[in-house]
Amino acid sequence: MLNEKADDPTGNVYIFLCNEKLWTDVNNVLGNYLAQYHTDGTYLWSMKANDYVSVGAKGFDSYNYAGNTIVFKVDRALTLEYGSEKGFALCLDVTGNKTESRPPMAMFSLKGADIVTNKYIGVGGENGISSGVVSSPVAGGKRIVWGYSSIALFNPYKAAELREI
Repeated sequence: MLNEKADDPTGNVYIFLCNEKLWTDVNNVLGNYLAQYHTDGTYLWSMKANDYVSVGAKGFDSYNYAGNTIVFKVDRALTLEYGSEKGFALCLDVTGNKTESRPPMAMFSLKGADIVTNKYIGVGGENGISSGVVSSPVAGGKRIVWGYSSIALFNPYKAAELREI
């Protein structure tokens, strides 16, 4: 489906952001393929290790099929959101645009809210021996660093959702 939407039939890079269930399924299917067809490693490719599939403790990270690179990234946020009973993935075409100089994805933040620092001051103040207003009855404090950020996919038409039924 992604290849039908791509500018060219080859040379594309697709990222599958998947939950843990789909990540396990991908590793099982590709592992069974290796065992069943006794491939010698030159048929399955990876960008990690000299274009050969990375098999073993790390599992399959990327796979070259029909001239396109498919990268798998497991994201626990998708497991929390969509559960661990059925596979789920966001499939994104991150092939660079040939006519513009911008990347296919970028990160954005709210102006002035990319990094915000707060102090939660307890008894003794910031230095441990000061008097004054406190936020906690504990003789200590903590620093909280947070911010707003998000990513934008500049061509969402070149994306798809994969769900196990």
